[in-house]
Amino acid sequence: MITSVKEILIKAKEGGYAVGAFNTVNLEITQAIVEAAKKMHSPVIIQVSENTLEYAGGRGIFNLIKNYAEFYAKEIPIGIHLDHGHSFEIIQRVANNGFTSVMYDGSRKKFDDNLEITKKVVDFCHDKGIDVQGELGNVPYLSENKMGEVDWDKYMTDPEQAKYFVETTGIDALAVAIGNAHDFFKERETPDWERLDKIRSLVTVPIVMHGASDWEGKAVEAVKHGVSCFNIDTNTRLAFVNTLSSLFRSDDDPGFDVRKILGQAREAVKESVIKKIELFGSADKA
Repeated sequence: MITSVKEILIKAKEGGYAVGAFNTVNLEITQAIVEAAKKMHSPVIIQVSENTLEYAGGRGIFNLIKNYAEFYAKEIPIGIHLDHGHSFEIIQRVANNGFTSVMYDGSRKKFDDNLEITKKVVDFCHDKGIDVQGELGNVPYLSENKMGEVDWDKYMTDPEQAKYFVETTGIDALAVAIGNAHDFFKERETPDWERLDKIRSLVTVPIVMHGASDWEGKAVEAVKHGVSCFNIDTNTRLAFVNTLSSLFRSDDDPGFDVRKILGQAREAVKESVIKKIELFGSADKA
C-alpha cells in the first residue's frame, strides 16, 4: 500500500531501525524491490532521480510504482519519493505528477541559498501534503571530485547549522554528511560518529544517509547512532548490470527471450534488496 514517506521514517526512528530507500529505473527493478519487501514483510521507499524522470517519464514511472505496489503489495507500506531534486521547478513538476515525497538537494549551494530555497520548497509542498527531505553538508560524487586525499571537514554537516536549518525550513527529514560518499568515491575511513550523535541530539526529524550502498558493518553502527533511512542505488544497479553482463559473457547462449534475461537480473536485485533489509533491521516491521 502506498504510505506517507514521513510516516515510514517516523516509525523507523521511533522503532530504532532503518528503512531502505531504493532507486528504480524500470519495471524489473521496481518488481524486485516490491517482492523483496513482501518476502521480508518490510516497509520500503522506492525513489527515482531526475535522470530517471527523463528516461521513463515522470507520470509513467510514478504510476508504474504506484500501480504495482497497490496491486501486488497491499499489506506492505511503500513510499514513493523523488531523490535529489535540484531545482524548485523539478519539485513543481513531480508534484503535478502525483509524488507525495521529494528531496530538494541544495547541498552544493551556499548555506543561505540552500536555506532559502529549501524553505520555499517546504512551503510549496506542505501546502499540497507533500513531504520534504533536505540536505546539509556535501556527500561527494566521483564525477565531481578527484580521488585522493580529501579534506572531509569541508564536506561534513555542521550540527548547529543542522538544528537551525531544520527549525527554519520545517523539513520532514534531513540528509547528512559524516564521511559518506556517492557511487565509487572513496569514503572517509571512519565515519564521524561523534558528529552524527551531535546532530541527532539537536534535530528532531529522521536522519537519512546517502551514499550507503556499500555500508555493510557501518550501517548497523549508523542505525545505533540514529540513522533512520539509507539511500541505495549503486548496489542495485551493480546487481542488475553484473547479472546481464555475466549472461552475455557466458559460453551458454542466453537466447533472445527478453523476459528470461531481464528476469534473472530482477532476481539478483531482489536478493540484494533482501540483504539490505536484513542489515537495516526493518524485516517484519511492516
